[in-house]
Amino acid sequence: MEQWPASLLLVGCGNMGGAMLAGWIAGGIAPSRFTVVDPFLDAAPDGVELLRDLPVGMFDAILLGVKPQMLGEVAPQLAALARGDTLVFSILAGVELESLAGYFPQASGLVRIMPNLSAAIGKSPITLAHRGLSQAQQTAVIDLMSSLGTPEWIEESRFDLVTALAGSGPAFVYRFIDALASGAANLGLDPAQAERLALATVEGAALLAAGSEIGPGELARRVASPGGTTQAGLDVLDAEAALARLVESTLQAACNRSAEMAKEIRN
Repeated sequence: MEQWPASLLLVGCGNMGGAMLAGWIAGGIAPSRFTVVDPFLDAAPDGVELLRDLPVGMFDAILLGVKPQMLGEVAPQLAALARGDTLVFSILAGVELESLAGYFPQASGLVRIMPNLSAAIGKSPITLAHRGLSQAQQTAVIDLMSSLGTPEWIEESRFDLVTALAGSGPAFVYRFIDALASGAANLGLDPAQAERLALATVEGAALLAAGSEIGPGELARRVASPGGTTQAGLDVLDAEAALARLVESTLQAACNRSAEMAKEIRN
């Protein structure tokens, strides 16, 4: 399946679809291999065909990027395209493979994708669940998604939790960066300077952790000296496992909402 897909149709190209498209093009995939259908998008990247209505013809893959609530309206119009050797990709929150199979029974295979906006710069975790893909198709999908970050297959039963961690997670990280900056500003640092330093601190720490063979917990321990300034701050975060409990509750809330959305869509 070299040079697959030769043609990929994006149905809806909002923030997430647009980030994926940008990441694929930045990763070296020719813009001419993409077609976007979106009645509200002002413009597509150079070389990408932008349509207002669904085209006639076949595509190697179709990416569903509309609002989940619109799937029932859009799917019947797409059914004629989603057949034969065509794979259907979905980034629709809460839409399970079982539901997709009901809408696209003639598709060659189905793939749920959970990326985040870092796909635009090739730095997103990409979690995938599939139905009906051959080993060759699975390999081709991994190759395609590698332009966007770090793809891996998971069991669909874990998708709600992965949505909370990898999908919603960037927002939680941004909140923490903002909290670092706001805390320093409240203690007397210039707000703009505090934000710059907080961003640089998190960027450097994340890059170091990503390239290290040592886990982040151990890295934190190595930064801290007994009785030193870092340990004094960690003692606050670690008191009664305050940070760990807060983050777990945060992930649980997002996971629960993902499951609720899936239930709402099924009903």
